[in-house]
Parts: sequence; structure tokens; C-alpha cells
Amino acid sequence: MLKLTNISKTFNPGKITERIALKGIDFEMQDGDFVTVIGGNGAGKSTLLNLIAGVHSADTGSLVLDGIDLTNVPEHLRAKYLGRVFQDPMRGTAADMQIEENLALAMRRGKKRGLSWGIHQSERKLYREKLALLDLGLENRMTSKVGLLSGGQRQALTLLMATLQKPRLLLLDEHTAALDPKTAKKVLELTEQFIKADNLSAFMVTHNMKNAIHYGNRLIMMREGRIIFDVRGEEKKNLKVEDLLKKFGSAGIDGDFNDRMILN
Repeated sequence: MLKLTNISKTFNPGKITERIALKGIDFEMQDGDFVTVIGGNGAGKSTLLNLIAGVHSADTGSLVLDGIDLTNVPEHLRAKYLGRVFQDPMRGTAADMQIEENLALAMRRGKKRGLSWGIHQSERKLYREKLALLDLGLENRMTSKVGLLSGGQRQALTLLMATLQKPRLLLLDEHTAALDPKTAKKVLELTEQFIKADNLSAFMVTHNMKNAIHYGNRLIMMREGRIIFDVRGEEKKNLKVEDLLKKFGSAGIDGDFNDRMILN
């Protein structure tokens, strides 16, 4: 359902700050795949995710999603196909709008807008049911401004908004990195719950080796703009953190991952 062919990306080409971020990436995802992506700083993980989202354009290659060529399609037009949760909990919601208004915006993503009332009563019932799944009591605060919520509550709400319309691909960019461990665990559990409930395809970038192993049916490791390891199914289930560390070591990048990866 996702096919990347010979994708390359260089930032600031020809300048002293030139950086080659992606080098001839060939990558395919099947429908229903939940892929976790791990690698050191500068490996190209977030660049690859941002390129799929349309934040960056590829220098070479093609990107096809469900048979639709999105290679040259701008970010705002890709939004109807994609759901996205950012690392910063503040980025996925509109702080000055109510919880139900944020959900209404998510419900209308990719659709034409009219001059009817913004939120119908039938929608409120749906939003209340969906918010109850978060188990955070937000179903009783639907008219509260989102800016009053904690970071964890906002990230859970962003996750709900990203999956409300069942996107063709869910992009998760280190979406628990800014949360405390307990809240991060809750958001990851909700992530897995929503993905399984709607059989979503998902692409999750993470620095946490344990999470990369525990979640999803496939894991890829990146280094210097390339995919150097790709494992799935039973082989992935049997992986241990020590195995990933050995892979990093065998690739000659013992010093390339930071303390946070080891500590996590």
C-alpha cells in the first residue's frame, strides 16, 4: 500500500552546510503493516517520515500510496490520506478551540466545507463515545478549551483526531518522546488499540528500542540515510534489545546512538 522507489534527499546542496539525509531508499509496506523505525540521530528516520507526509520533497525517486502517485503532491493535499501525530503535543491540536471543535475539524479533513452548523448533535454522541475510549474523562469536558489540557491529554486527543477518519497511513513521529513514562505508556497502548481496531497501516519513528521491538509487526533500522536492517513477523517477536545493539555495533555505529536510546 506504500511504495518508495529510489528516494533520495539532500539538504542545502552545494553549500558548506550540505547534508545527505536519504540515499536511494527502496521500501514497501503492505496493507495493515505497523512498522517501527529506529536509528541514531541523523539516521534519516524523521526525514523519511516527513517526506512521506509531504513536508519535504524528494530529489529523486517516487512515492506511491494505495496506487496514487504522491511524489509531487503538496503536503496539504496529502492530508486527506494521512493521519499524523507529532513529537510535540502542542502541534496536533488548536489550543484556543474546544475539544469537540478540534474533533469536528478532524472529522472534516479532506472534505468540502459548507455553511451549515459546525457540529451536529449526532456528532457529539460519536465524539463522546470516542473520547470515552481514552479513559481520561474528556468525554465530560467536550466544551473545554484544548489549551487547558495536559500534554498527555492533548497527545491522546491528537491520536484520536489522527485516526478518526481511518487514514490510509498513520504517521507517528516519536509521539511519546515528550511525555513522562507513565503517560507515554498510556498513549502507546491507545495507539496499538486504535491501529488494531481499524486495521490501520502505521509508520512509527522512535528512539526507544524496547518500544520498537514490542509494538508493530515489522522493524526497520536506519543509518546515514539508508535502511540497514528490516525484520518482521516471528523474527521480530523474538528480538531483544541486545540484538539491536549488536546490529548497531556490526554496522560500525557504536557511538552513533545517544544515551537516551540506551537508557530507554
